[in-house]
Amino acid sequence: MKEIRIHTDKNKKSISKVKHYWSNCVGAGRACEGLRADWRRQLQEAREACGFRYIRFHGLLCDDMGICRWENGSLHFHWQYIDSLFDFLLSIGIRPFVEFGFMPAALASGETTMFWWKGNVTPPSDYDAWSELITALVLHWKERYGLEEIRKWYYEIWNEPDLSVFWDGTRTEYFRLYESAVKAVKAIDPMLKVGGPATSNFVPDDRFAGEQEDLTKHKTHLVEDLESLEWKGVWIQEFLEFAADRKLPVDFVSTHPYPTDFALGGQHSTDEEMTGRTRYVRSLRDDICWLKETIAKSAFPDVEIHLTEWSSSPCSRDYSHDYLPEAAYIIRSNLENIGQVDSLSYWVFTDIFEEEGPGPQDFHGGFGLMNLQGIRKPSFHAYRMLNELGDEIVDQGEGYIITRGADRKLHILICNYDMREERPVPMSMYPDHHTAEAFQDSGEEADIHLQINHFTPGQVFLVEVLDKRHGCAATAWGELGYPENINQEQMKAIKAASETKNYIAKAQGDGSLNLNVKLGSYAVLAIREI
Repeated sequence: MKEIRIHTDKNKKSISKVKHYWSNCVGAGRACEGLRADWRRQLQEAREACGFRYIRFHGLLCDDMGICRWENGSLHFHWQYIDSLFDFLLSIGIRPFVEFGFMPAALASGETTMFWWKGNVTPPSDYDAWSELITALVLHWKERYGLEEIRKWYYEIWNEPDLSVFWDGTRTEYFRLYESAVKAVKAIDPMLKVGGPATSNFVPDDRFAGEQEDLTKHKTHLVEDLESLEWKGVWIQEFLEFAADRKLPVDFVSTHPYPTDFALGGQHSTDEEMTGRTRYVRSLRDDICWLKETIAKSAFPDVEIHLTEWSSSPCSRDYSHDYLPEAAYIIRSNLENIGQVDSLSYWVFTDIFEEEGPGPQDFHGGFGLMNLQGIRKPSFHAYRMLNELGDEIVDQGEGYIITRGADRKLHILICNYDMREERPVPMSMYPDHHTAEAFQDSGEEADIHLQINHFTPGQVFLVEVLDKRHGCAATAWGELGYPENINQEQMKAIKAASETKNYIAKAQGDGSLNLNVKLGSYAVLAIREI
């Protein structure tokens, strides 16, 4: 059994400030889902508990949002659905991280589509018409919400254009799309923040070196040790060089550092050369390091960095998303990279998410922090606990952080993340609940010894435990026989299991808080001075 020993002082001088970059942005499936009442209820709950300030989603320009059509040789625009969605977002205190995509049929050069909801991924048939659309929409937002408000938004051009499933064109055509869009937005106001290229996961080979992905250049299946490879972001350097050559503005760089060697559901492949593999546990740290070094050497060394999608895997049917280790992975990854980027946006906040169609059962490995019925997963609690941290670091070490809030009270987070080298971490590529459960049960218990001095004797603390029995609804769902459709009685039991365990601790007569706790594998302990 491993030990985590923490001995510090309440009045210790802070190490540094904490930028809550984990709460800056969260993802959602597509814009049209945001017209649903249950989606909106869940977002409001996530906003209030987890503190999310921005939300990013696909499909803003798709035909199910009804935005444009040709009439008598002219484009006519209709913003009713977008207005309904954006009005709601702003009403609950969350701003849009705008993703311009995909292509309205009226502007599309082809019929290639992506997902169950058939988003058109072809380049525009007329780049002037594309520019006209972007101009009209941003002008509409300026009139409706005011320039001061929309200057606080972000405007990202497309999603993962390096993947042919998302962009049925070339790298050069994407750069042209960016040039057209950034000029249109900046012509309205140069202070509006535009960026890209929103490319997919990091790679260690030359599959994206050309105009389009070359599947024959994948090489991770040939190597045993993925950590020995030189991983790099996709199109980042080329994008920055293009923008510099064309004297185009770039206000932020965005990309998606999923910890896998595949970008979309690779664990389901039957082709040996394309079968997905999970990278090493600290891949996010290394990817951020590469990204910062690359940007620092570019013509845009001071741009913001927004990692606009991230999770334990890029598959919406991966059962790792439903279980306890996901929470430990989220907490560990975010704490390890404090101060490095401006946002790390979890993909996504809800299982109301229909890329592959509606979820097949109530727990199906969906990306969401909440399931279809709004039941909180361990990942939800992870973000809630991160949000409750203070704004300065008092102490930090392997598996823990102690912070102080503006009220001078301490917030402590301890995470038992199993770091043994032979373990398949992070926890992706779990095609069924049995595999995810086996991983959840396989870790090592930890002895936690915590001592913090100089409290007032009798000072009260709320201690919260997130483990496989408390806060992990999928465990209770499994014990009920994995019902595909939860009935009302089952719902009560599963909701009860989705709540964490809470109890009170007090400082001793000498003013010290002493806790000795056995923390299960992948469990999390949150302690808050009250």
